[in-house]
Amino acid sequence: MLYWLLKYVLLGPLLKLIFRPQVEGLHHVPATGPVILASNHLSFSDSIFTPLIISRKVTFVAKAEYFTGKGIKGWLTKMFFVGTGTIPVDRSGGQAARAALDTQLRVLRAGGVAGIYPEGTRSPDGRLYRGKTGVARLALESGAVVVPVAMLNADEIQPPGTLIPRIDRVRIRFGAPLDFSRYEGLAGDRFVERAVTDEIMYELMELSGREYVDIYAQKLKPVPA
Repeated sequence: MLYWLLKYVLLGPLLKLIFRPQVEGLHHVPATGPVILASNHLSFSDSIFTPLIISRKVTFVAKAEYFTGKGIKGWLTKMFFVGTGTIPVDRSGGQAARAALDTQLRVLRAGGVAGIYPEGTRSPDGRLYRGKTGVARLALESGAVVVPVAMLNADEIQPPGTLIPRIDRVRIRFGAPLDFSRYEGLAGDRFVERAVTDEIMYELMELSGREYVDIYAQKLKPVPA
């Protein structure tokens, strides 16, 4: 209930008025059935803008730290993510990360929409980084189509580390659905999952126009001053 209240009454109309979303290819998102929205990740606000312009409920995962903050800011952040149906994920990997994927798998098997950032974290510099294979596992186990979503300028509106976004028109581009039914029954095959993930990342590169870097974003070490 809080999700729809925020989207259509408390927050959504104001955000649309301020940021005037410019959207391309929204018709590519199926009106029914399980769908995975696989997006590049430029800003904290990505998880706000994408659900804002889609009529269906979108369930994202977010790092567990968003749910454990202290003070008023931490409480407000937690309530926002809980109210919008976001699933916490422990980015240390292993069983905790698998539990988050299993939760999204239940969403898809119920015919819902799951949002995921294949890179696993926000881009540190706006470039597109190597995708993790969790998105492929979701697609192969659920049979859902994958719709690539390119955030085009969210990093300009709210750069990483900034609290207050800059007022500008947010731009989002949706690509044609990707069907991986040809790999039915091959979930768990690491070569197939890597091929599926790389195909998704290629589409995101084409849609976004961002440079692709074939390493995981988390492994990128800060450049010394």
